[in-house]
Amino acid sequence: MFLITDVSPFLIPLLFFVIVGLIIFITYYFSTKQKIIRTLSKLPIKQIGSLKNNELTRFTGKALHVKEPLIAPFSKRKCVFYVIKIKQRKSNGKQQRWRTIVHEEKVQDFFLEKNSDFAMVRLHQNPKNYTSYLVADKKVKSGTFNAPTPEFTALLENYNIKSESFFGFHKTLRYTEAIIEIGEEITVAGIAKWKSLKAPIEGYSYSKIAELESSDKQKLIITDLPNIKTKKRF
Repeated sequence: MFLITDVSPFLIPLLFFVIVGLIIFITYYFSTKQKIIRTLSKLPIKQIGSLKNNELTRFTGKALHVKEPLIAPFSKRKCVFYVIKIKQRKSNGKQQRWRTIVHEEKVQDFFLEKNSDFAMVRLHQNPKNYTSYLVADKKVKSGTFNAPTPEFTALLENYNIKSESFFGFHKTLRYTEAIIEIGEEITVAGIAKWKSLKAPIEGYSYSKIAELESSDKQKLIITDLPNIKTKKRF
């Protein structure tokens, strides 16, 4: 009885830290970023010319536009993929939280190029045939004592968001932008398919081109994370 009484004051804090640590680990391990890294590290890195039909593989190259590229909403950079989020900090008097008020994602088909070899990547959003993780490299914010820049104000107006509250105070807002810029080196994994070209591609002299596609069981994987190493030998 003495031992139980002596240990019990330490047991509850210990259990608390174990549970918190377990939650943090599970959240990290099953995050989109870590799942993509684990999947890509198991796939062979191949040159486009060595791709085989119906083979799941990964390829790293420069993203090039097939048609008129997208324009990132804030930075105005030309891209083939962008994800933006606008969040507002809300308070109920007891606690504060960030609420997402805009989450916009736009994609288009694009080429991957390396050493003058090309592969086509076709993306669909309805239904979504890919999973992705892009590094947010453009961030802006505003707050009570931090007025939004004219560029940020213009962006907010495009999404019908007022930068000031009813009482005239600046709202606490933050914006993140992640893109695949034209010419940026990225990694894509998918099912390889060789297709006949319907129209010539400048700088590409072959009659067929590899396409990376999704399947019923395997979505395309897209990321601009650098230096994802392959753990297995092939």
